[in-house]
Amino acid sequence: MLDYTPKEYSKREALNINPAKTCQPVGAMYAALGIHKCLPHSHGSQGCCSFHRMFLTRNFRDPVMASTSSFTEGGAVFGGGSNLKTAIKNVFSIYNPDMIAIHTTCLSETIGDDIPTYIMSSQIPEGKIVIHANTPSYQGSHITGFSNMVKGMIKYLAVNSKTPNGKLNVIPGFVNPGDMREIKRLMKEMGIAFTMLPDTSNVLDAPMTGKFEMYPKGGTKVQEIIDAGNSTATLALGSFASADGAFELEKKCKVPAKVLKTPIGVKATDEFLMTLSKLTGNAVPEEIEDERGQLVDIMVDCHYHYHGKKVAIFGDPDLCIALTEFVISLGMIPKYVVTGTPGEAFEREINAMFAEAGIDGKVKALGDLFTLHQWMKEEAVDLLMGGTHGKYIARAEDVPFVRIGFPILDRSVHSYMPIVGYKGAMRIIEMISNALLDRQDRDCADEDMELIM
Repeated sequence: MLDYTPKEYSKREALNINPAKTCQPVGAMYAALGIHKCLPHSHGSQGCCSFHRMFLTRNFRDPVMASTSSFTEGGAVFGGGSNLKTAIKNVFSIYNPDMIAIHTTCLSETIGDDIPTYIMSSQIPEGKIVIHANTPSYQGSHITGFSNMVKGMIKYLAVNSKTPNGKLNVIPGFVNPGDMREIKRLMKEMGIAFTMLPDTSNVLDAPMTGKFEMYPKGGTKVQEIIDAGNSTATLALGSFASADGAFELEKKCKVPAKVLKTPIGVKATDEFLMTLSKLTGNAVPEEIEDERGQLVDIMVDCHYHYHGKKVAIFGDPDLCIALTEFVISLGMIPKYVVTGTPGEAFEREINAMFAEAGIDGKVKALGDLFTLHQWMKEEAVDLLMGGTHGKYIARAEDVPFVRIGFPILDRSVHSYMPIVGYKGAMRIIEMISNALLDRQDRDCADEDMELIM
């Protein structure tokens, strides 16, 4: 029998075990849900669409609507053109969306379906719109799919009509509806006119009214996407999920693009607000300054809870980058940082943070949770942060665990509560402090029991 040491396991290159990501269509479907009266359409088998819907429904605890081309053996052999044309006709006839946003799956990508040609030869009612994005699951991750769908929206819809609208565009990245609400609240407090694209608030966190709404009241209006080409500038929050859409708009409509970190923590939120102020000339109001002061006060009050604690972080790249920056500002040591999304830029940015802070840490893009687990066995950490699937590592290594990011399948309400902005940073500190204190209390209880015995 071969004796594999943890170090040998971590050198794997041809195999992922429990990857820290899911497939492109999940991200594409989520982005499409952020458009008002838009129905995501999965061009592939029913099983693919069911998985994507299930994954999002379990995370957001809200029903996710989507249609599918329902490939069978015939579609797999002869192509999905007939299926897609029939699906477009039926979806508009039965469900009456304003727009259908098609994303592809492994099967249709492997066949090589010509989606633009299929769309052009479909029966599309007057006033209705069909767009698409190529999202092969065997490349990238759900973050790549989100990015591709946002880019597709802009490519199909945005127009520069030479009539400036005085607005800012904000591409929020793959964040929760509660985060999108918080970003919008900060901009409204500053008196800024804006278009958020996409916007899943009031879609996947819509209020219960007692009446089923196929299309909730939230989401970016199609006309707003068209008019995005007349905006003053575009802010892309997160380089992996949002930058491509912003650069596509800059290329197509000459709207300047600015890429920032996801506004998590003090530094990234400061940068976001100061960029808003610089672009618009609007001052940051006293109410927001007070929130920042409260956050700093909490950081000081709770400093002894987390100072010097080693933490392992995994999840989406934009989240990991911003979260790593934040925990360093708290005096913590991000020992390991892993994302399942490919990209050398991720490793460069995290390593630059390590170098600046004098931290001896490990980082991996296109990584998996097996690698992270092996690292933690080689040198233990005090805290693990990431999505639901990290609970098995936390349980095995007896490490406190903070659920943050996507997906969170075994807890509720998280998608309503922001982690962005100063308010969100307060919540992150609360979760970190409570997780560490719970562990401390348990250890004290164990010591007391030993003394009693």
